[in-house]
Amino acid sequence: MDDLLNDFLAETSEILADAGGALVVWEADPADRAQLDSIFRMMHTIKGSSGFLALPRVTALSHAAEEALDQVRRGHRAPDAALVTGVLAIVDRLSMLCERLASEGAEPAGEDGDVIASLSGDAPDPVQADAAPAVPAAIRMRRDDDIITELQGWRSIRVPLPLLDSVMTGVTDIVLARNEFARMLRESGADAALIGAFDRLSDSIAGMRQSVSQMRMQRIDKLFAPLPRIVRDLAQELGKKVHFDTSGGEVELDREMMENIRDPLIHIVRNAIDHGIEALDERVAAGKDITATIRVSARQSGNQIEIEVRDDGRGLSPDALVAKAIANRLLSAADARTLTPAEKLELIFRPGFSTAAQITEISGRGVGMDIVKANVEKIGGLVELRNEEGRGLSVLLRVPMTLTIISGLMVRAAGQYFAIPRGSVREILLETNDSVRIERLGGGEIATVRGEQFPLLRLEDVLARQRGDDDDVDDRALVIIRPGQGQSYALSVAAIHDHEELVIKPAAPMIMATGLYAGTTLPDNGRPVLLLDVQGLLAASGVDAGEAGRSQDRADEREAQAERARNATQLLLFREADGRTRGVRLSVIERVEEVPQSALFESGGAVRVQVGDEIFPVHAATVPAGEAAVKLLRLYDGDTVICYPIAAVIDIVRLPDVVEPASAPGLIAGVVLVGGEPVELIDPFWIMECHAGGRTAVAGRAPLCRLAGDTDGWGENFLAPLLRGAGYRVATAADAGEEADVMLCLTESGQGCGHDAGDLPVICLRSAVVSASSEGASVYRYDRAGLLAALRRKVGGARS
Repeated sequence: MDDLLNDFLAETSEILADAGGALVVWEADPADRAQLDSIFRMMHTIKGSSGFLALPRVTALSHAAEEALDQVRRGHRAPDAALVTGVLAIVDRLSMLCERLASEGAEPAGEDGDVIASLSGDAPDPVQADAAPAVPAAIRMRRDDDIITELQGWRSIRVPLPLLDSVMTGVTDIVLARNEFARMLRESGADAALIGAFDRLSDSIAGMRQSVSQMRMQRIDKLFAPLPRIVRDLAQELGKKVHFDTSGGEVELDREMMENIRDPLIHIVRNAIDHGIEALDERVAAGKDITATIRVSARQSGNQIEIEVRDDGRGLSPDALVAKAIANRLLSAADARTLTPAEKLELIFRPGFSTAAQITEISGRGVGMDIVKANVEKIGGLVELRNEEGRGLSVLLRVPMTLTIISGLMVRAAGQYFAIPRGSVREILLETNDSVRIERLGGGEIATVRGEQFPLLRLEDVLARQRGDDDDVDDRALVIIRPGQGQSYALSVAAIHDHEELVIKPAAPMIMATGLYAGTTLPDNGRPVLLLDVQGLLAASGVDAGEAGRSQDRADEREAQAERARNATQLLLFREADGRTRGVRLSVIERVEEVPQSALFESGGAVRVQVGDEIFPVHAATVPAGEAAVKLLRLYDGDTVICYPIAAVIDIVRLPDVVEPASAPGLIAGVVLVGGEPVELIDPFWIMECHAGGRTAVAGRAPLCRLAGDTDGWGENFLAPLLRGAGYRVATAADAGEEADVMLCLTESGQGCGHDAGDLPVICLRSAVVSASSEGASVYRYDRAGLLAALRRKVGGARS
């Protein structure tokens, strides 16, 4: 029975902790049916468990709350403040009973009629009560979602916290022993088999460490759960109106860390309500909303968790703090005159200091923010103040995510080793890398990595240390660090040492107070090493690492690159059956087809392929043999499809600007260099010409030809390469600039394309083999000889 009672107390304590906050949230939005159902199930669970354990007071209290909530669910009672207050009173009484049960082992005697009576509200509407079927409370039917919720509880078990801590301690010892063993293996020069076995053991230890660490992690909304109730009760007591909001509840924090910051966080929230939020008349006089706002948010920043408590109250007055400190004899007037604004704010962390005008149950005794700071620093955390006098105060708690084990990067600077959390490291490069460029700008340094700029911090400079005498310039490395969302910078170190699993412990308060370190660790060499605070390094250097300013520059550059890519011609690289690498413009390829070898056949002296219900010509002398399947490039000019057999597609690249043209018309239009290797370009115009009726001779060179009527891209993709290969320059009708020497009108029948040529000579290219008009001369677009002859007649400049 003792085990059952302990399980009941553990479960009920968690439920009651969540119930208080859930009730306050539901009070703000009574229409939230999901929240109401959740609170109802909480009370139902407590009632069912307590009935099994024969705890009549707990059963009666939870049953009363369940009944009142069920009346609201059924529409028999309106939700109001009196109901919420009554249920909260029952939650408090249940919490008291659980504490007595835990200490005494039995439910104490007593009467709870006063608390249950506080739930009484308006009686149910007689008409609705008569219309509803009478169901005895003892046998009331449970809803499906209640049953499902209870069944899901069996999918987890409860583990005593001391046992979990013992397991974590054991894993920590194993990791330290593993690190020491790794050092011994390196020094002994062990054989490959032993090292391989150790690596497998190391991987298993890392997996076990990760699993145990996850067991200790809890969502931070567990920490936030009691805050809404605290805010509600204290605001009512002080006669203030406060809207409370939280965000970041999905962030996970080590259970031990959560227990350590629970009391400091509650104290900060209570301070915000008591000291920060003005009285109602003061807020009205200041032009503020009568309802104040307190927001508690959490976010992960590398290996740290940042919890911010922000209010829109009066903030802190540095001068008032100084006056209060002098009045309390905590500071002399002479010393006060030397304080900076930040140091004036730090006065609230002095022991015995309080801004309260009088001592109350809530504040004024001088025991507060100094204890908060001491408790946070004890676990390796920091407390920061961000003050806007007259507008509000933000208190930022920055604490380690865990006090256990993290993956760290060991680096060297100024002759000493330091650790950096791996979670904050984005990239590691040598300073001598070809993709790195370091420049001095405005008293600082900028590191450019593959076109992306980062502010550069040198670790020796941030730590105010001299560089080591044994540092090798060739070993210096850049560690690209992302300390938080929207921030990044480059950290220069003397050398990169190794990656290790590190057991992290808080450093001495004096060391943590520098803001540069997040803890200390003992790596495999047995020498203590400090863990760098990547956010603290940034703050100490005073450098803006925000990516917002850089993002626009990068966006402009990306847009320019995209524009260049859109305007650039892409080249499909492929391998022929004989192993040669060739290329063709991607724009003339409709798609790559893979067909069975049996789909190809010879007919009328030509090779053809059947694809579905269609037959296409294939540019091949014979049917490819020896392959079960054949890949085909489908070349398409907007009217005709020609298939070109290949062995495999290699890549798609940008067509180089320099093309060495072939000396005569044929399959190969020219040669380019791709990746330092020559690649032959096939000529789609020549292929189409062959299948349209025979080969022609090469024409001469002429000046600028302007294309008009190129609505389907045939002129750019098929005609323009031919003209450039023959020595002509090509422009489209939309291009402005140099006046053309001849206009080529692309039409279907050979008639004019409708563009105003002015005094320019015009050559009409028709897509039909036979001209539909007897007026004027036109050239069939695949008649190479006819086209080049027409160009020689119109503008001259032929190349023999």
